[in-house]
Amino acid sequence: QVQLVESGGGLVQPGGSLRLSCAASGSIFSINVMGWYRQAPGKQRELVAAITSGGSTNYADSVKGRFTISRDNLKNTALLQMNSLKPEDTAVYYCNANVRTVVSGTRVWRDYWGQGTQVTVSS
Repeated sequence: QVQLVESGGGLVQPGGSLRLSCAASGSIFSINVMGWYRQAPGKQRELVAAITSGGSTNYADSVKGRFTISRDNLKNTALLQMNSLKPEDTAVYYCNANVRTVVSGTRVWRDYWGQGTQVTVSS
């Protein structure tokens, strides 16, 4: 089994910064893409940023230049540094990982999600 645990959410004023962390543990042979998604009330979950094992990154247009994603392949962790936060960044943020794991004795690729962490940007 594989678990993703997020931390680092909270309440911050507009213009402030937060850093989210995601740690993957369990039966992991490798991780391909790690990403952060968010879901605001009444809206669909959307991709915020993603990073491959080789370090290639992809960002939503709304966060380019403000958010930075990074990862440590040895520790199976991903970070999301969020700067210049805006009220519209308020959402529950979820970590996602595409993991090579073993299920019933067979190696497979599976997507896993963390439990989510609340980010609130408000004065």
